[in-house]
Amino acid sequence: MTDDTSPAETQVETPLTEKVEAILLVIDEPIGLVALAAAVGAPVAAVRQTLETLVADYDGEGRGPRRGFELREVGGGWRLYVREDHDDLVAEFIGGQAPARLSQAALETLAVIAYKQPVTRSQVASIRAVNVDSVVRTLLARGLITELFADSESGAINYGTTDALLQHLGINSIDELPPISPLLDDGADGFDEGVVR
Repeated sequence: MTDDTSPAETQVETPLTEKVEAILLVIDEPIGLVALAAAVGAPVAAVRQTLETLVADYDGEGRGPRRGFELREVGGGWRLYVREDHDDLVAEFIGGQAPARLSQAALETLAVIAYKQPVTRSQVASIRAVNVDSVVRTLLARGLITELFADSESGAINYGTTDALLQHLGINSIDELPPISPLLDDGADGFDEGVVR
């Protein structure tokens, strides 16, 4: 009877574990338990148990080896982190991997952040009308943007540019960026001050 129950349990647990891991791999900020449960369409208790199982698995408490990353609860949310033992290795790798050129998507995202800072990732995504999560991670890894502060109400991280960007652009201040083209529509056409139409 144990043999009949075990495959059924595996079929139920494996998809939830995979869904939770998939979400954890793409988030940039810790995700709360309730939000994670909603994202994977599972009860909070089941997601909590899955998270505990993943923590133990990544820590090598199961049958597998200890992983180079860990799952931590930080600031009321869950997120994958590189183990502290490997911080120097990862920093060296990221520093040595920055190619000379940025993709078009990275340049566009960087321009939005430079002109609109401080700005949240969702605001940048709204302006560009595409998901910018991976591009923001790339720009952070290259040291061109930085996390300025977290919004007190929503908890969203606000981003801004770094001195490294100024050095790459050969300017002393973000104020030296060229003005946005006067040909761009600012939405003010048809509005006169004090006149209601």
